[in-house]
Formats: sequence, C-alpha cells, structure tokens
Amino acid sequence: MRYCYPFMFLLFVFTIYSCSTKKITDVSYLPSSKSAVAATPKLNVFVPRKSKKESPILIFVHGGYWNSGRKGTYDLMGRNFARKGVVTVIPDYTLSPNASYDEMTAEIAAVIKWVQENAKEYKGNPKQIFITGHSAGGHLAALAVMNPKYGIEANAISGIILNDAAGLNMKDYLEKNPPTEAYNYISTWTTSPEKWKDASPIYFIDKNTPPFLIYVGEQTYGSIKTANKQFLEALKPFQPNVSPIYINKKHVPMVTQYFYPWNDRIDEVIKFMDMQINKK
Repeated sequence: MRYCYPFMFLLFVFTIYSCSTKKITDVSYLPSSKSAVAATPKLNVFVPRKSKKESPILIFVHGGYWNSGRKGTYDLMGRNFARKGVVTVIPDYTLSPNASYDEMTAEIAAVIKWVQENAKEYKGNPKQIFITGHSAGGHLAALAVMNPKYGIEANAISGIILNDAAGLNMKDYLEKNPPTEAYNYISTWTTSPEKWKDASPIYFIDKNTPPFLIYVGEQTYGSIKTANKQFLEALKPFQPNVSPIYINKKHVPMVTQYFYPWNDRIDEVIKFMDMQINKK
C-alpha cells in the first residue's frame, strides 16, 4: 500500500489546483498578422477561480540562455501564484538563433501590452501589473520595461522581481568575454558594442524605474553575482532601500523552488506586490 502514497499525494495536489485555479492555454499575444503563424509564441494564463474582485497580475518570463526554455515547464509556478489570488501570465518568446535580444524583448513588451488590454477578461487589474523573470528571463523582463524604445510607460508596471537575473550589464560582460557562436551568442547579441549597451538594463535606470525586489543565489554563476552587484550600485541613488535577498541555492533551483506550494518565496513576492499596491 505504501506505493500508493505518492500517487495519492499528486492526485490531492492536482485536485486542489483544479478547484482553485483555471489555466487558459496558448493565447496569442502578437498582432493578428503574426499570430496566425504556427511558430508564433503564445502565452498561458492562470486565473484564481474564486476571486470576487480584480486581482493583481504577475508576468513571468522564463530563462534558458536566451536560446532554450518553454512556458509549459512553469505550470506549477503559475498555479501556485493563482492559488494565492494572483493572475499569472507565462509567455513563450522566440529564441536565438531565430531572434536577437532586441526581437525577444519586443515580444515581452507585446506581452505587457496584451496584459494591459486584456486584464479584465481574466479578472485581473490592469493597474496592478508586475513582471518577474529568472536568468535570461530576468534580463528580458527588466529591459522590456526600462528601455523606452519598447514603448512601455514607466507607470504601467507596479514592480519588477528579478530572480537570479542574467544580462543586467551585457556591455561589461561582452567587452570582457566577446560573443562567439557558443550558446548562439553572436545571434543573440551581435558584435556591436552599441547594441550591447542597448541590451543592458543597467543603462536605463532612472527616477521613473519601477520598484525592485531582487533575489540572487549564493551558489549561482560569478557573472550573475557581478552583474547584480553592478546593477544594485546603479540603482541605489534612486531606490536606496533595495537590498538583495540572497538564497543559499544554485542557479536552477532559484526558480524550481516556486514549483512547491509551501515555498516561502511565493508569499514574499506577494507581500512585495501588496506593498507596492498599497502605496498607490
């Protein structure tokens, strides 16, 4: 009988999720002229079933060296946040070598605009939109909001949560480590130092930058630790109270921890969201 326990546990968890959340799959977020193409990226939406009011919205951008990853990996994360009253949007985006950082970021900006326009259809509040991302996803999330060329108004995003984000200062990194074909980096970043600067969120910090919550793994890659340190130093004059939260984990477990419903980070993120909402 003991072999039935894991199955019964999974069935119990699935039942809880099914009763408390709803998943809407493969929604197109790009203009109709592009969304008809089979390979065009789409998004999933996770909605609290019993919400009686408009809920805050969290957009999660997955990582994977800008050349791998898919939204379906993060269903548990989406359901965990939805179960706690947060409408959660998880998009795919076109990966390198089929897209550069610029095209990927434009797609994430399109996700934000889609959320603004469609929030109420999913019981979400269009004035309470937050964005988060892990690794490469943290870079794309921050850049889409902070670089004005992508057309996102500064007050459209209530807060940015970086989870062991990579690429925050790509100019510095690529000057020291010129891109090669490894990980499709030339396709992603080009060989132009001006493009590297354009790709670096650190150069777009100003007084209008949304509030940050920043996580860094104590056992993560050295390049991520360095870039986050540089980013925080640049952010301090504008957001002096931001202190990184260091977690004793390696890079991948920094995101997989959100797959577990009892993880403290979920409540921590929601507390940050509530704080920003209550300030308005």
